[in-house]
Amino acid sequence: MPEDDIFSAARQCIAATDIERKLELTRRTAQAWRESGLKRGTDGKVEAILQPGLPPALQLVPPRQLVQRSLNTATGHAALIHAICHIEFNAINLAWDAVYRFRDLPDEFYNDWVRIAEEEACHFQLLNRHLQSLGYCYGDFPAHNGLWEMACETAHDPLVRMALVPRVLEARGLDVTPGIMQRLNGKGDHEAVKILEIIQRDEIGHVERGSYWFRFFCQERNEDPEAMFQKLFTKYMRSNIKKPLQHDARRRAGFSAAELEYLEGIS
Repeated sequence: MPEDDIFSAARQCIAATDIERKLELTRRTAQAWRESGLKRGTDGKVEAILQPGLPPALQLVPPRQLVQRSLNTATGHAALIHAICHIEFNAINLAWDAVYRFRDLPDEFYNDWVRIAEEEACHFQLLNRHLQSLGYCYGDFPAHNGLWEMACETAHDPLVRMALVPRVLEARGLDVTPGIMQRLNGKGDHEAVKILEIIQRDEIGHVERGSYWFRFFCQERNEDPEAMFQKLFTKYMRSNIKKPLQHDARRRAGFSAAELEYLEGIS
């Protein structure tokens, strides 16, 4: 059963290492929050989470140690699906961390990130079932920890978190997913393409919520959001974004023309 307050429940979801338990806790916690079955906790203590709950079999390695596998092989095909699975599993933890970590915010903030956690869990479940149909499980291939490392770097400030996790790292998926879909379609994996169509549709909404809350926090602090986005990108990002950028998807996700021009300029 989930805890009786949303912050403790979110922490429980993050900590779960068993895949099915994390998915079930996510579903039940989201339902309880929607039905007003969870309150806001009164304990203001928020602990650092250096590593969220991941399957014990999953090996985390530096990105440079990940082997590039050809999509022309069955193993390479599965490795690609596994990599996307890993992103979506991380996204469950990231959404719950936004709920757990940042306190005293409007209910709408928690409504958004609880819903997003539940949608990310659905994405992962679809991908994991497809991966299993290919003869593999989540944890069969190594993965890197870049998303959570950025979560740790942005744990001190919801403005920084919204700027860099939804609007940079997760927004990158909006750019690369169409190309991945094209490659998988060329290999006849139409089921994976259908799943990625769902993910692309939902992720536009997730990044848009990041844009909304980033601007909300900027407005609270009398900061110009476009200038702040550039400042934070320069400070935290160790590499630039690769082209092409999907302008239509990014506009729908809340990027301004000036922000797109800036990203194009540094791509």
